[in-house]
Amino acid sequence: MIWALLESDVSGHLYKLWNRLSFGNYFPQPVKTVWIPKKGGGSRALGIPTLLDRIAQQVAKHRLEKQLEPLFHYSSFAYCSGMSAHDAVVRSQRNCFNHDFALDLYIQGYFDNINRALMTQALRHYCNDKWVHLYASRWLKADVMQEMEIRKRLTGTPLGYVISLLLANLFPCGLRQMNGQVPPQKAI
Repeated sequence: MIWALLESDVSGHLYKLWNRLSFGNYFPQPVKTVWIPKKGGGSRALGIPTLLDRIAQQVAKHRLEKQLEPLFHYSSFAYCSGMSAHDAVVRSQRNCFNHDFALDLYIQGYFDNINRALMTQALRHYCNDKWVHLYASRWLKADVMQEMEIRKRLTGTPLGYVISLLLANLFPCGLRQMNGQVPPQKAI
């Protein structure tokens, strides 16, 4: 679906989506895989969901943000709502006066290799909304379309999903808290 088609009957399309979500019979479409170049060479897979799948994910993400973001470390600014690059700079400046080192981590293939069973367990631990569990599970298992061929996705969560970044932030935090290690609360 292109934007023009969605805009031609926004109410109708959104009503159908709401109806499917409400009755539990919404299933995401296969995610189109696009390869984008990386700075250091090579390429990275980016998952492009359909417009209606993006809207459905945004609804779930909006619900989850309120429940999950208070769990994140106060110095975590990665894709958190209400946090800006300016906030991150202020936090960095404060940290520089208290520490003589900085950490910047990049985990290669993180989104592609996240353990879905553990992510789902962490999500169930922190979110009481069964509909979010149902649809997050379906998004994680959604097929991918590569070069006009539909394939099963066996691991991870596609980079490019609206909800993937929030789930990726939950994963280490959720496992840490489920093991009794509570991160400090967010404060700027």
